[in-house]
Amino acid sequence: MARILVIGGNVHSLVLFRGDMIQQMVEDGNEVFAMAPATDLEGEAANLLTKLVAEKLQTLGVPYLPIPLNRTGVNPLKDLHTICWLSRKMNEIEPDVVLSYTMKPVIYGSIAARMAGVRNIFSMITGLGYVFTGDSLRQRVLARIVIVLYKLALGFNKKIYFMNPDDYNLFRQLKIVPDGKKTVMINGSGVNVERYSFKPPQTETFIFLIIARLLWDKGVGEFVSAARLLKEKYPEVRWQIVGPFDNNPSAIHREDMAKWQADGLIEYMGATEDVRPYLEKASVYVLPSYREGTPRSVLEAMAMGRPVITTDAPGCRETVIDGVNGFLVPVRDKVALAEAMEKFIIDKELMAEMGRKGREIAESRYDVHKVNLSILRPMELDQFHDKRNVAQWSPVSKSSKA
Repeated sequence: MARILVIGGNVHSLVLFRGDMIQQMVEDGNEVFAMAPATDLEGEAANLLTKLVAEKLQTLGVPYLPIPLNRTGVNPLKDLHTICWLSRKMNEIEPDVVLSYTMKPVIYGSIAARMAGVRNIFSMITGLGYVFTGDSLRQRVLARIVIVLYKLALGFNKKIYFMNPDDYNLFRQLKIVPDGKKTVMINGSGVNVERYSFKPPQTETFIFLIIARLLWDKGVGEFVSAARLLKEKYPEVRWQIVGPFDNNPSAIHREDMAKWQADGLIEYMGATEDVRPYLEKASVYVLPSYREGTPRSVLEAMAMGRPVITTDAPGCRETVIDGVNGFLVPVRDKVALAEAMEKFIIDKELMAEMGRKGREIAESRYDVHKVNLSILRPMELDQFHDKRNVAQWSPVSKSSKA
């Protein structure tokens, strides 16, 4: 079958977000290699996470190679070095197919694949991120640069996957993708509905939960502001935040989190590799994000039977039918968010009913096996009959000659 190279946005996403897809590729008889930048964590925590991911991938027979890439930095010389590094590694691995996701891996991975002579290049637009969610001068300048780079890189692609129609329409409007012939619409990264099994929402202790990287763009500030509006009236209700700190320009500082905790507004639960225990204890899941591809955390919450409050924003609005499996609220509107939260506090029966509906939607639309099929089928992997042995490849087999 095919030799496939998957290039991700960060090391843990290879397992958490693409693990089921990579496993499916391997089970279908393909040889798979994985690349991603190292984690944003520091010191021993970073080494441990990278080791755990590498070991997990190794159990699937998938070699992992860390990329020298700063996810959020803007340094043309370093980025050019990354492209050249990727191209050299592709010449060593000789993949039949390259699949990249998130902005920098998509742009640099596609350009490097073209340089290495790879003909089957695929990209997944998993969201537009910081560059497209603000209106500062810096963001406008960066957006212009990114648009040019996207046009160049995606021009080399055989297929481009989009997770929501808003991102696709914006790319068409900006003439990044000239037509719809090369595009495929998918339902996010999907969710493993067996792993995220249904558990009725608990009502003994009422908990609103958000799971996200700690960025203002994820609506964490609005989550805290809504808690501030409701806490005095409902002192028994708890607001919990799960997720890692980040070095993104939109990052929330540790001082902000410490103040919110000191004010008694929220409980910061830290970062985790397994969100299921937190979802199981939660009553309602909340993600007031400004823009997403398709939020994986929302799909996990739905699969576990949690009603969802999210924003009427690209990528988010597709996951919730307003009034059926949760509520949609306007972006950056703390009052509307608090009002939606209060509906659940007042009428706890809503949770069970909407939670069941969310589980049904997760099973019918977002089951990871169905989503993986929609990703793999357009690649036409059956065309590759060159049988190879992963064990024959070594990360030093050709690099010593480079």
